[in-house]
Formats: sequence, C-alpha cells, structure tokens
Amino acid sequence: MLRSLFASVLMLAVFPAAAVDAQAPAAAVDAKVLAWRRDLHQHPELGNRETRTSNLVAAHLRALGLEPKVGIAHTGVVAVLKGGRPGPRIALRADMDALPVSERVDLPFASRATADYRGQQVGVMHACGHDAHTAILMGVAEVLVGMREQLAGEVVFVFQPAEEGPPDGEQGGARLMLSEGLFADGKPQAMFGLHVFSTLNVGEIGVRPGPLMAASDRFTINVRGRQTHGSRPWGGVDPVVVAAELVGSAQQIVSREMNISRWPVVVTFGAIHGGVRYNIIPDEVTLEGTIRTFDEGMRADVYTRLRRVADHTAAAHGASVSHAIPVSEADPNDLGNPVTMNDAALTAKVLPLLQSVVGADHVVDPGLTMGAEDFAYYAREVPATFFFIGATPRGTDPSKAPSNHSPEFFLDEEALRIGTRALLAVTLGSLTAP
Repeated sequence: MLRSLFASVLMLAVFPAAAVDAQAPAAAVDAKVLAWRRDLHQHPELGNRETRTSNLVAAHLRALGLEPKVGIAHTGVVAVLKGGRPGPRIALRADMDALPVSERVDLPFASRATADYRGQQVGVMHACGHDAHTAILMGVAEVLVGMREQLAGEVVFVFQPAEEGPPDGEQGGARLMLSEGLFADGKPQAMFGLHVFSTLNVGEIGVRPGPLMAASDRFTINVRGRQTHGSRPWGGVDPVVVAAELVGSAQQIVSREMNISRWPVVVTFGAIHGGVRYNIIPDEVTLEGTIRTFDEGMRADVYTRLRRVADHTAAAHGASVSHAIPVSEADPNDLGNPVTMNDAALTAKVLPLLQSVVGADHVVDPGLTMGAEDFAYYAREVPATFFFIGATPRGTDPSKAPSNHSPEFFLDEEALRIGTRALLAVTLGSLTAP
C-alpha cells in the first residue's frame, strides 16, 4: 500500500522525459564493470589513500579521450564530458574508499590487504560496496563517451575519496572536494549518486523524495577521576562508574526528552577506553559515539542535552569532564554529515527512468535510513537524487543478510548490471528531457 501510494504521488508531479533505453548501450560494458569491480575489491584502499584506485580511474578516463583532473581532495578524480548539443550540466558521483574491516567472504578475489589505521595494522575491505560504485561509474563514462554526439549537455564524472571519513587530523570527502572548487566551473543542474545496499534484494531500487539518510555526528567525552587501588575505591574518584552512569543517563535523551514521533533520533556509544589493569581504578575513561537525526533543530538539541548530561553526571560524583560534542554544524568538532535530502522535483522526474530499468513494482520507498552519506553536501549545493541498488541475492531475507560494513557483506554481482543501467538511464533522461 505504501509503495503504491509513493509511486502514485510522484507520478502526479513528474514532468515529461524522453524515452530512455539503457539496456543495449550498457550491455557493451557489463564484462568490464564486472572485471573492474573484482580488481578493486581485491585491492581496497582507505580514505585519502586511494592512490591505486585513483590511478586506475584516471587512466581509464584518459583512454576514453577525457582530460581528468586528479589530486582533488587528495586522491579525487574529476572529468567533464561535453555532448554534441547544448543542454544542462549533470554530475555523477562514485565514492572510492574502503573500510578497516577484515574480509570473511570466501571469494576468489577476496581482499587480503592490510593498512595502518589509528596506529594498528588492520584488514581492509570494500565492506560497503564502493568498489561497485566506482566500477559502475567507469562503465557509464565509457558508454556516454561513445554517445557523445547525441548528448545534449555535459556530464561531470566525480570519483570521490574518503566518503567513510578521512583519517584523524585530515580533511576529506565531499566537503573537501567542494571547498577545493569542484563546482568552480559551474554548478550542475542535477547530481546523481547510487549506493548498493544489503537492505534490498537485487532487482530492487530504493528511492524517496525529501530526507533519505540521517545526519551523523561524532562525539568524544573524556571523564577524569583520580586513580586509586581497586581495593580501596574511596581513595580516589572512579571514572569507570561515572562513565557507566553517563552512558545510562544519555539513553533518556532519546527515550524521554526528544519527540521521536516527529523524526527518529539515535544516540549510540560505540567505544569505551579506560584502564590498564583489573585492580587499578584509572584516572580517565574516554567515550566515543554517534548522533543520528533528521531535523536540524533536534540535532542541535541533542548536542545541548548530551553536553548537559556529561557535565552534571561528572560533577555529581566529583569527577571532571571534557568533551568534543558539536555546538552547531559550524563547530570544528563537527565531524559528521548533514541529512541526505533528495530534491522532490528531480526525484519525481527520475522515478519513471528507474522504473524502466527494473519495472514499476521494483522501485520502492526504502523509508528513512539511519545510515549517513556525505553525498548530502552536494545535495545542499544543487538539486540531487541519491538512490539505493539492491545487493542481497533474491530469495535471501535482506533483514538477515550481512549488512554494509560487515566483514561478511556480500554483493550479488547482478547489482552491477542494474546499477549501470539505472545511472545511465537517469543521466540520459536528464540530458534529453524537454
């Protein structure tokens, strides 16, 4: 019922787009996209370190006759294709970075790569599917270059590093690409991105107008007590107990203080560091976590309430606290992303184009997603639509499939074929629409 209602509402708003057949031209690059994806999967690289990936992308674009700019936001690659006729400027984005995850999928091209991450040697894996995104955009670029004379407008190919976040102490990702002049030669009239997702079966595409993915914010709280022997806790101030109470009290921000009937909110503590020995109460405990919201007012309110919980819980026990909890998005402590917002009019336009790829019944509203995306920064600058490509094999319950970021994340490679056609369809439809 909700899916059909979603389709009906958008169809009321859609304006005419030229008929698009992405099947035939995409078929010519299917084998290459598959090979690129497997190569990239076997050779993953962390954010701001995608040197091999960047070189592979740039070499491909040069071979197509384009003139890529390299080194944007450290390892980003950007190229512009000018069509044979005047028309709008369209931008397409793919992210290139992998994650500090050790792969546990039995594949002949599984990653065995390792890298230094926060001072530790870790496994590296494309556990989120960015290898697929990069390969798909490389394939779409090849198809579009072959159709150059028929295109009405320009296409900007954006291969972006560090979507998962830059290394500590560095800048990166979409925000840095924009600040280094990604749109200096002119903003596109529309921008598109896709993401393979385990929450959908292969053959499904997820898209919705308005908010799609949550704003994400990272925070750190340091609780300082006074060290003492574990046998005489009264001789010091125990930051472990204070931290535990702080974590418990912070849960009431969501359960009792925020109106989650408006928009969902998540406050998660993902890491607790403190102590070196079982019988020593340490001086300090550090808490790290994330905040997820869909409303800017609620986002700022959570910041305020979390700082208050930290300050007063510590004070009540004679401890002290320091924290890196954002005050606003302009705060240098803000290490997150805003809400990913799909432009309603643009999304209405591309809906039938996506339906032409998988059928109307297989383009669904995925609902609000608490995961975050730095594509959100582009969507603040220009009309944009971001959509999901199902990655879980047919017949497998997506709710039980290993999720994105899991060491067991598995991509059904049919998603490559569908993703290539979907991105090509929305591009051609946008360049040929009245």
